[in-house]
Amino acid sequence: MFDIFHIRKQFPILNTKVNGHPLIYLDNAATSQKPASVIETEKKYYEELNANVHRGIHSLSQLATTEMENARKKIQTFINAQHDYEIIFTRGTTEGINLLAYAFSNSRLLKEGDEIIISHLEHHSNIVPWQMLCERTGAVLKVIPMDENGLLQLDFLEKNLSEKTKVASFNYVSNALGIVNPIKEMISMIRKNSGAFIIIDGAQAVPHFKIDVQKMDCDFFVFSGHKMYAPTGTGILYGKEEILNSLQPFHGGGEMIETCSFTKTSYAALPFKFEAGTPNIAGNIALGAAVDFMNSVGIENIQTHENKLLASAQQKLLDIGNLKIYGEKAPRTGLVSFTLNSAGIASDAGMILDKLGIAVRTGHHCTQPIMDFYNIAGTIRASFAVYNTLEEIDIFAEGIVKAQRMLR
Repeated sequence: MFDIFHIRKQFPILNTKVNGHPLIYLDNAATSQKPASVIETEKKYYEELNANVHRGIHSLSQLATTEMENARKKIQTFINAQHDYEIIFTRGTTEGINLLAYAFSNSRLLKEGDEIIISHLEHHSNIVPWQMLCERTGAVLKVIPMDENGLLQLDFLEKNLSEKTKVASFNYVSNALGIVNPIKEMISMIRKNSGAFIIIDGAQAVPHFKIDVQKMDCDFFVFSGHKMYAPTGTGILYGKEEILNSLQPFHGGGEMIETCSFTKTSYAALPFKFEAGTPNIAGNIALGAAVDFMNSVGIENIQTHENKLLASAQQKLLDIGNLKIYGEKAPRTGLVSFTLNSAGIASDAGMILDKLGIAVRTGHHCTQPIMDFYNIAGTIRASFAVYNTLEEIDIFAEGIVKAQRMLR
């Protein structure tokens, strides 16, 4: 049974007051709040288990290693990877994408004239690393256009796939608009028309619905822990075993070597080949606790509840009127992104909401090309998590009405 009151009790920060009002936190696409179980797991590590992992013969090291590797196994099951060593710990989605871009470069997999294809809906972290890779290799970056509804033009993708296409990288869900891209159709199209590596940015998907990387048949899947109730500075890169083994590593140093001399170095087996240096041990263990939390609530329950929140928020905004919702008619999850017709800039409305204890995100959301497409500086983005309530949506809507009055 889905019990919203029980869920909310697990998040200490929800007892906070902001500007004299109970906190209504609607900035979950930026980072989610953390349940007590995750906070306590990280605290317990430093109080009872603090030691470096792997190769340590003493008990604390072995206990810490066991806990972190158990977290890896939890994540393997969570996204249905075939092997636990296909799960690479990172600091987040941005690092995962950069790791791949540099691994492709180090492995000399791209040459001048080869092509990388992304979409107009990407976060800057799925644009800039590929631009940098193009600069290093002479490859060409192609971009799938979007229409006014925020939908990608897949005929462009089909027409621009060829033997030259070496990398295709897309987000599953847009962080700015909440649009759910037709990943299954896109992957099928790429497999049929090219041999490109397929990378899926799942940062805004993993918190909201079930992920199955084997069924999806992507080559790589990256996401951040902090958007799914885990600590900041945590993330995952999933990659198919055969492809990961074929790539040269990004970082060099401790942990990722098998043997090292001044004449030659050989690399460790997966996953350690891509995990140079001391990892975020406490954070990685706590990421496992976040998976436990989500499983305890139920992924389907989370998805159903958040869809109700989105539907309510959108309808109330439409009822208010004198505003524009972006991607209104597209399939979406997790958030609503809009501008007020009466407001000069989105941040003005954001500051008014903050005075009411309501936290939203305003600006370009690290997606300047999307904002340029709509010829706007930014939007107001209200994004939802499992602990948000329909009553909070009502208060948020009242806050928008107040903002409209003040900004006339």
